[in-house]
Amino acid sequence: MRALLNKLYDENHLTKEEIIYLLQNLDDEHQKILFEYARQTRLKYYGNKVYMRGLIEFSNICKQECLYCGIRASNTKADRYRLSPEEIIHCCETGYQLGYRTFVLQSGEDFWYTEEKLIEIIQSIKALFSDAAITLSIGERSYEVYKNLFEAGVDRFLLRHETASRGLYEKLHPGMSFDNRRNCLQVLKKIGYQVGAGFMVGLPEQTAEDLAEDLCFLKQLDPDMIGIGPYIPHCETPLKGSKGGTVDDTLVMLALTRLLIPECLLPSTTAMGTLDPKGREKALNAGANVVMPNLSPIAVRAKYALYENKICTGDEAAHCRQCIERRIRSIGLEVDMGRGDSLKHKRGQASQLHSYLI
Repeated sequence: MRALLNKLYDENHLTKEEIIYLLQNLDDEHQKILFEYARQTRLKYYGNKVYMRGLIEFSNICKQECLYCGIRASNTKADRYRLSPEEIIHCCETGYQLGYRTFVLQSGEDFWYTEEKLIEIIQSIKALFSDAAITLSIGERSYEVYKNLFEAGVDRFLLRHETASRGLYEKLHPGMSFDNRRNCLQVLKKIGYQVGAGFMVGLPEQTAEDLAEDLCFLKQLDPDMIGIGPYIPHCETPLKGSKGGTVDDTLVMLALTRLLIPECLLPSTTAMGTLDPKGREKALNAGANVVMPNLSPIAVRAKYALYENKICTGDEAAHCRQCIERRIRSIGLEVDMGRGDSLKHKRGQASQLHSYLI
């Protein structure tokens, strides 16, 4: 096992079979080594910096029926809402005053927000805050929409691949296409976005083979950002009563991801803090380097319930920032309020500049 971890640390690569073996045989002693290697790798590439993003959950209306999700279309008990363009921009104004230079606009797949509405919102934000990055997380759209949003000023796009195993994906996502999901990620990369993918840990019927497949897919995709969190059941879904994922299992996947794709940006998610009061700190100590405090209006935060018992739904935006900043500093890390672009993106920009100068 130690030889396998050393190989991973030195080469940033394992075969699928080696990943499966590691997942099935990792004991406490070697888990500590894994986490230390992940911390050292993050330090090598990003130093002690943890990047802060301001999260705005602007609609909990969704046309999809993902079996695990609390805002799935057929959940009639969900208290639905949409923020107006003016409300979204106001959230950004609040965030900018608090020092945020990246805004993450996230919603269900809500097509009330047409291409035209989204472009208007993006252009308004960019006109006010030209030095800020905008990340969208709105699900699957067409190539033309993705391209036009990019040209309007969107810098990044988050689209979790959910699971790299076709059978599991099709069970959990009725009416959706496994191939289209992957194609969307390729299209986003081709257009020029900084791209985020990711998955949940502990889904019903998920195996070590499935998790290894996720890591192999991500290694091949090489995204700028990777979101990984534990599956937390919701009582108003077909999976109610199922066993959820654990913090420990998620930490292992975070650490493996940091080692396999060392240049990625890796969030410490709210779901980790929901399962464990120190969950976000543990994630940072396993290689994560991004946090996303909430800028959404307090009146709607609890309504964006992908899972149950979500934390921080009643805190003012300023308090959220202060709280997570204290947590980051308490474990010896440093807060960075800048754009926090990925190393791969920065390298691409430097290459373009060099070509231009030549």
